[in-house]
Amino acid sequence: MRALRFDNRFVRELPADPEAENHVRPVHGACYSRVMPTPVRAPRLLAWSREVAHILGLEEADVRSAEFARVFGGNGLLPGMEPYAACYGGHQFGNWAGQLGDGRAITLGESINARGERWELQLKGAGPTPYSRFADGRAVLRSSLREFLCSEAMHHLGVPTTRALSLVGTGETVVRDMLYDGNPRPEPGAVVCRVAPSFIRFGNFEIFASRGEEALLERLIDFTIARDFPELAAEPDAAARRIRWFDEVCRRTAVLVAHWMRVGFVHGVMNTDNMSILGLTIDYGPYGWVDDFDPDWTPNTTDAGGRRYRFGNQPFIAHWNLWQLANAIYPVVREVEPLERALAAYADVHDSSYREMMRAKLGLAEWRGGEEGDDGLLERLHRLLAAGEVDMSLFFRRLADVDPAAPTLEPLAEAFYDPTRRAAVEAELLAWLRAHGARVLGDGRLAAARRAEMNRVNPLYVPRNYLTDAALAQQAIDAAEGGDMSELEALLEVLRRPYDEQPGRERFAARRPDWARDRPGCSMLSCSS
Repeated sequence: MRALRFDNRFVRELPADPEAENHVRPVHGACYSRVMPTPVRAPRLLAWSREVAHILGLEEADVRSAEFARVFGGNGLLPGMEPYAACYGGHQFGNWAGQLGDGRAITLGESINARGERWELQLKGAGPTPYSRFADGRAVLRSSLREFLCSEAMHHLGVPTTRALSLVGTGETVVRDMLYDGNPRPEPGAVVCRVAPSFIRFGNFEIFASRGEEALLERLIDFTIARDFPELAAEPDAAARRIRWFDEVCRRTAVLVAHWMRVGFVHGVMNTDNMSILGLTIDYGPYGWVDDFDPDWTPNTTDAGGRRYRFGNQPFIAHWNLWQLANAIYPVVREVEPLERALAAYADVHDSSYREMMRAKLGLAEWRGGEEGDDGLLERLHRLLAAGEVDMSLFFRRLADVDPAAPTLEPLAEAFYDPTRRAAVEAELLAWLRAHGARVLGDGRLAAARRAEMNRVNPLYVPRNYLTDAALAQQAIDAAEGGDMSELEALLEVLRRPYDEQPGRERFAARRPDWARDRPGCSMLSCSS
């Protein structure tokens, strides 16, 4: 693995925890703690991403070597690696939670590839750190598989995301209570290697603001701009540079959430410590995928009462989280109005991005706003999809097959879950299809061009909850433990081309089966999952 060359600016340019011992404690005056991964009994490669390996300059022979499993299972280091766990805080479910930090994630280093790109390599499930609180720092194969698959699926869907290089089984068991219901059980352990240009999150800044450590806050902001936003570094005025940086964070976050809404992704736990400063999807925990369209749905059992992080609320939560970041950096920026302007612009960027995405999803040449225009058309559609219990992914994908001149529900038949609820909305939905058809025909575009555009933004294959969490994923886990990786590899291969028709793989596009409606792991997960 000679291709991995390291330049670890985070540990070189920012202050470290002076205490070297790895025990749980408050960490003050430092951005990170040096910590070694805890070795595992029998590291074994279960899955890897050839695309991420290529980015890093790794060959297949490198990945399949015993050394790779040893290093990315946490049993050794390569020359140049300087492992650490980052210190950060966060608002969890709307409340300040204090110090959180990398409780089960250890960054190995910053690898510079042949193109000069910087990629942080981080192990999740690599053992305890000073930030582990009452946890063991480990991860189960079930959740690790979910994170590996979804990281890569989101990339291929065109959604900004952290990536995943590898999934390594540990040969050990980890005890988890998946639903926090008093029924813990041992499960196979695993380690995911996550890859991103930066893993800095909103909470990295919040922790220093909460403690009044303004000098350290200022230092981290300037470091982040210099390393991760080099296009802003030429701004000579420090205050203006920091404001432009916050503008960009707001913009990227707005676009990110619009993508989530486009594909039906629900993060599940949008705490500020789970928000990337680069506008990437980060921390795949109790995430889920909208099956039947429901703006109030959340996959997180911890959030079942308040539904703070439900699907339809994600744009507003992202805005709230940005407010917390603005409050955190204010002691350094010291100007209210520019921060408020950036926060106001978030809504404009999100709305314009979302409308453009929906324009393409609906096959329209342009968006005509207003209640009597396309805003109203979309609002009526969302109401009908919810009332009729209609599968979001299948509806939008098959909408391209509806004849706008003579629309029927036949091309959409596979998207309905309940015949009774279909019947209740059938007449109104047909009226909507006629209105949509009139809009499409009025654009005057060739049908083939319209269908091609719609199919480029409406995925056929998404990592549906039952696929990743129960049926195929469980099969993949069982197979992985027995050495057969074919099921996992098949699912990963399908998700590499989510917008393409893939004959023979139709089962991966099927709507949720009835048995998975309320099954744990298929429709609900806890934060620890």
